[in-house]
Order: sequence, then C-alpha cells, then structure tokens
Amino acid sequence: MKTNTFFPFRFVSCAFFCLALAVSAHADSQAQTAAPVAAAAADVPPLDGLWKGPLKVPGGQLEVIFRFVKLTGGEYFCTLDVPLQKVSRMNVKTEIKGDTVRLYAEEAATRFVGRVSADGKQMAGTWQSPGFKVPMTLTFSALPAMNAKNVRLTPPYREEEATFSNLAVNARLSGMLTIPAGPGPFPAVVLLSDSGPHDRDGTVGDFAPLGQLADYLTRRGVAVLRFDDRGVGKSGGTPAVTTDDLVTDAQAGLNYLRTRPEIDLSHLGLVGHGEGGNVALLAAAQPLPPAFVVTLAAYGLPGRDIVVQQQATTLRTLGTETAQIEAATKRQQAMLEIIRQTTDNAQAQAIVANMLKQNNAAIDNATAQASAAEMTSARYRYFLAFNPVEKLPAVNCPVLLLNGTSDLTINADANMTALTKGLKNNKSVTAKKLVGVNHLFQPDPTKWPVINGQPQPNFSPEAEDTIREWIVAQSKK
Repeated sequence: MKTNTFFPFRFVSCAFFCLALAVSAHADSQAQTAAPVAAAAADVPPLDGLWKGPLKVPGGQLEVIFRFVKLTGGEYFCTLDVPLQKVSRMNVKTEIKGDTVRLYAEEAATRFVGRVSADGKQMAGTWQSPGFKVPMTLTFSALPAMNAKNVRLTPPYREEEATFSNLAVNARLSGMLTIPAGPGPFPAVVLLSDSGPHDRDGTVGDFAPLGQLADYLTRRGVAVLRFDDRGVGKSGGTPAVTTDDLVTDAQAGLNYLRTRPEIDLSHLGLVGHGEGGNVALLAAAQPLPPAFVVTLAAYGLPGRDIVVQQQATTLRTLGTETAQIEAATKRQQAMLEIIRQTTDNAQAQAIVANMLKQNNAAIDNATAQASAAEMTSARYRYFLAFNPVEKLPAVNCPVLLLNGTSDLTINADANMTALTKGLKNNKSVTAKKLVGVNHLFQPDPTKWPVINGQPQPNFSPEAEDTIREWIVAQSKK
C-alpha cells in the first residue's frame, strides 16, 4: 500500500510525485551533489539486506529504506519504503556496474546513484527527484531471519482469530481478537486503519502501529479487535473507495464484539487512525453507535483544503520562501477548481496533465497523464468534496481527539480545531496535542528504543498512556 503526502485518501500511483512537485518550487538554489567516494572501482559486495538513510531537507528529514533480495539468476529484486509517507514496497529498477549502484523508482520518477564502500556497509551517493537533488548515505543492515516474525513470547492474554461478516457489502472480514487475562467482561475497542488497504496491524513498511497499540491495551485490561481491510490478508471483498464505504466495516466489527460474553457491551468503542478516525466519527453519528470514539490524526478540514494545506506544509518544511509557497498554492487551487468544474473526465485529465507539465518541466508525459488520471478519478473527486465535520452534530458519545505536532500529513492545530468546533454540542470531548509525535504516532526519533544497536520506531508511549487512561475513565462512568 502506498499513499503520498498530498493525497492521503486511498491513492497509490504517485507517492513521491507530488512531493517532487512541491520540492521543485524550492530546489534549484538548494541542490547539491554528493562527494565522490574515495575508492577504486570494484565489484560491489553482496547487497542482500536493508539499506537505510535519511533523506535530508531543510527543516526535517525522511527515512528511506531500500530492500535488496538476490534472485537465483544473480540479479537483485529491490523495493523502496518511506514510512512517514506511507510508501511501502515500491518497485525499484536496479543496475549495478562495478561498485556503483543505480536505483530508479519509475512510479515516483525518483533516482538514487551511489557507490558502495569497500567493506559493503555504506552506499554514498545522490538522491534525485524532478527539480530536487541532494546527497544521501545509506547504511546496511541484514534482513531479519525468515522465521524471525514467528518467534515471539506468548503474550499474557488470549489471542483468537476472528471472522465476521459485513452483510451490507457481502464481505467476510478476518482479524485478531485479543482478550485480557481474567474473567471479564472487559471494555473493548475496534481498531480502524488509516487510508488505503491495510493488514490488521496497520503495517506501513516494517512499522505496525495498530498491532503495537493492540498489544499495549490488551495487556492493560482492554479487549481489542483489529482486522484486515477488505481485499487484504484473510479478508474478502474489494477494497473500499470512500470513507463512507468503510463505516459498515466498523459497524460489523462492533456487532461481532456484541456477540462475545467477554465484552462489556456498555463500554465498546472505536479507535481510528487517520481516515479511520473519520470512519469512527461517522459510525458514531448513526444508529447503534459506539460507546466512545478515539481519533488519532483524523481529518477535520474538507479534502480540498487538506490537499492545499499539505503542499504548503511540505514547502514550508523545505524552507521555501513565502512568495513561492503562495504561488504554488494558487496553482494547486486552480488545478483543483478545474477538477471540480470539469465533469468530463477525458477533458479534465488533459487539462490537468498540461498544468502539471507546465508547473514542472521535468515531468514526462506518461507521469503527468498517470497523475492526472488519478486526480480525476471518482475516489479523488469524493475526497475533494468530503467534509469531515458535516455529521459531527449527531455524535453524542465521548470523544478523544489526539494529534501529533510533528505530523506533516495532517496539521494538528487546523484539523483538531475544526473537529472540536464540529463537536461543540457534545459535552464530552477531550482534545490533546502530543509534542514530537508524527502521523504514524511515532515519538521523536531521539526517543526510539535501541535494538541490536539500531534505533527502532515505536508507538508513542505518551499516546498509549493517554488512550488507556481515557478509556478506563469511560469504563468507570
């Protein structure tokens, strides 16, 4: 599953394309080239494993992960992960000559060319997207053992495969129910994933936020149901297109838990990440609502505003001057207005593709046309028109709104303010901003645990404690 910084609602084909568009407004004066590696050309050491490095931009950085697997014919299969942009397993073309490695992610119009050090531990080179070039150094780490995921201590709670039906769309959904030790009944939650098809753990790259949160809550007395999205893993059906489509999945999960004697039916809630938070709020506005809702970086602004805001946020992070940001914003708004006003898709695609190429001369025809087709699709048109606060007056259950101040996808202040205003008639709303937490609800990298000498991302302990304490408080009412 892959999405991008500007188009967070179920769009997959231009994960870095829009970042490149934003960067191109900033890049020429900032472009640098990597220093050459002082080593004679030689055969490259074996590359099998993970090559990780920071993609540095003024004001921040993104972790980039290339995954190499050597095939029987001697060539390499390579994929690209960028967890903070929710890019996972993007195909990468690989060309190796001597100690020089050339990588090309065609889907994102992105290249990396680097030279491998003699000891095979580093790859120093240049990352290049349309209009953006910056030095980057990748560091090698071995692939986890094939059976590493299957080796785990037995948790101090019961795990049970769960299968339930969404009769509204005739789909069978499968997941995992974790039940605390003891007689119960227990407060319980259904976890809802962010935009795009996800497995039951909400996995992005190698990070599984929903799996980590489920483990934390179950160890502390809260039963948790998490499930594979439609068409993913063991779940049937075709992937949902709109946020409204997903509400029946959440309702089916709640109804499944209502059949379980271990569950306290009066304290049964929904916890949603990103778009999943909006799904939870929509479900709370309908008959048979949950007893409470927790949102993690939910959208508060209309989709059209989200797109514009995300472009401005990215440019600001890159250190772009205010005048350039304003000009880029106007171009983006004009493009969105074309999409809104032009109902003929073929005509809309032609106009948008032309605008994309005029905004960035480095974009080829195929890339521009593919992006234009995505931006004029029914699902993208739905997203632009989606208003997350429209049905909030009907939400009467307690709501906890959580956002991270380091979230580059969803601005904490703007979206939390909009949701809080939309819930103004609800007398039990708690809103909290978590300092240093990003969109995946990871804490600041300086607070990541070190495992086998390498910092590993984790779910924010502050967020975990806040969620647990608030749920326990609801169960005592």
